[in-house]
Order: sequence, then C-alpha cells, then structure tokens
Amino acid sequence: MRSEVTVTFKNQPPFQIELHDQLEPMPTEAARRWLDEQFTQMGCEPLRPTGKLLTADKVVVVAEAAGPSRFADAQWAQAFAQAATTALGRPMVNIDVTALSISY
Repeated sequence: MRSEVTVTFKNQPPFQIELHDQLEPMPTEAARRWLDEQFTQMGCEPLRPTGKLLTADKVVVVAEAAGPSRFADAQWAQAFAQAATTALGRPMVNIDVTALSISY
C-alpha cells in the first residue's frame, strides 16, 4: 500500500515523504512517544486554549516547529512521516503548516 506524507510551508515547495513498503511500520505506542518527545524537545504549545491536545494537532504543531530545515534532513523526515501515519492511522497525510490543518 502506498504511504506518503506531504508537508507544505508558505513560499516553499512541499516536502513529499514517501514511506516504502520495505520499512518496518512504527508501532503505535512508539509513534505516539516519538511525537511526544519531539513536541517536548521543540518547546511546542497546544493549539487550543483549553490545553487539550489531539493527535492531529500534535502532528501539525511538531511540523510547524520543525520547519523546512528539519524536513530537509531525510532521516528525521522519515521518522516524522512514520510516526504521523501510524499515530493518525492514515496512509496518506497532507499537512498545511500555514493553515495549521491536516487532510487525508
């Protein structure tokens, strides 16, 4: 099955991260833990004023904090894509950082 994450930043060409079938899928708990670690390391804040943090929100906020420079690092981008697709349970994920939105 084809699996891909696209991340779009303002005034930048989109980053398309294709996950190949030969890659071992990231276990769900590992994906959530990886996103949590990135969220904390990058000093991210919840999007919602209530402080509630949905998984989709966490993926968007981590992508925003990472910026284009982190996505230029192929190893980090692959780990992000694996964690995002696993945590969201979707093989195709499109992240618009400027709009702070995700579509599938």
